[in-house]
Amino acid sequence: MHTPELAAYAVSAINSRGRNYPDAQPSHRSDFQRDRDRIVHSTAFRRLEYKTQVFVNHEGDLFRTRLTHSLEVAQIARGIARALRLNEDLAEAISLAHDLGHTPFGHAGQEALNNCMHAHGGFEHNLQSLRTVDLLEERYAAFDGLNLCFETREGIVKHCSLENARRLGELGERFLKRTQPSLEAQICNLADEIAYNNHDVDDGLRAGLITLEQLAEVGLFAQHVAAVRALYPGLGGRRLIHETTRRMINALVCDLIETTASNIARHQPQDVAAVRLAPPLVAFSDDLRQAQRNMKRFLRTHLYQHYQVLRMASKAQRIIADLFVAFTANPRLLPPQYQLPAEGDQARRVADYIAGMTDRYAIKEHRRLFAIGES
Repeated sequence: MHTPELAAYAVSAINSRGRNYPDAQPSHRSDFQRDRDRIVHSTAFRRLEYKTQVFVNHEGDLFRTRLTHSLEVAQIARGIARALRLNEDLAEAISLAHDLGHTPFGHAGQEALNNCMHAHGGFEHNLQSLRTVDLLEERYAAFDGLNLCFETREGIVKHCSLENARRLGELGERFLKRTQPSLEAQICNLADEIAYNNHDVDDGLRAGLITLEQLAEVGLFAQHVAAVRALYPGLGGRRLIHETTRRMINALVCDLIETTASNIARHQPQDVAAVRLAPPLVAFSDDLRQAQRNMKRFLRTHLYQHYQVLRMASKAQRIIADLFVAFTANPRLLPPQYQLPAEGDQARRVADYIAGMTDRYAIKEHRRLFAIGES
């Protein structure tokens, strides 16, 4: 299929704000393809294979991890970007990088680490993802981090407090001025939402924590499962679930493309600068936005607050808190590269170390520190 010519309001190499450090122009690929490749080859990206989405990694081989989630977001974002004549490579790069700073044990781990870091500026995984690509990755002789383009880095930071925005310089200006990021970044934000809502439904059903009968009361699911059953009477099991979730994803993606195209036609941005000054242009229709909210509400009540999920979350939070207390009380327990002089920000380095752990590595570190007979 022929790649459509980029729209005037798409990000391109011509209108990009570039990189923090001088870097030779890539051969046979674009700057944003280079960003994507650097992300894929990073240590933090490989670790996503063993970081949980909802279910802890050792609970089953078929549940989604941060890696499979990131790949699914990238696939959705690329399709939307292509349909709207936006920069697919930038959308893909942002999607693949958006969870690089996530802690082990999903949102339970982030909440625990944020509580631990309360007196030290807090912890937020979007900012940690930026810190990872800007500072923590050690791959290149000329600079720390991956030296990604401004627009890729901007897309990684979806949310930010005003206090943190003031520390980010040019990258934080849009939060202070209440302007928008690129359309590619806006796409990734909603592609993320499409992916985790629908795939958490799939994983929740696979785990037996939610049922088809419960989901039949959720409008978006009910509509599409009824359509599948009408087409394929008697269909059940995994095929019924897959046929339903893929239709939900398709409906959301098509609605997003059509609503966004309508918003662009109404506001007529002539360039990226005009996109930044406009209201958010990437959006669902009112009906689909409400349907997504209803699905989120269902998942929060019936999956994320399921007693089995909460039990594992409780264990995860205890592991994170114990590790943080042990390492900050005695930094010599840390690997040498994470130890700083006495005047350094040791708490932040402890947070870097813990956030970089996979689920199983965090469990092993906890055993090494607290279980007799482990080393």
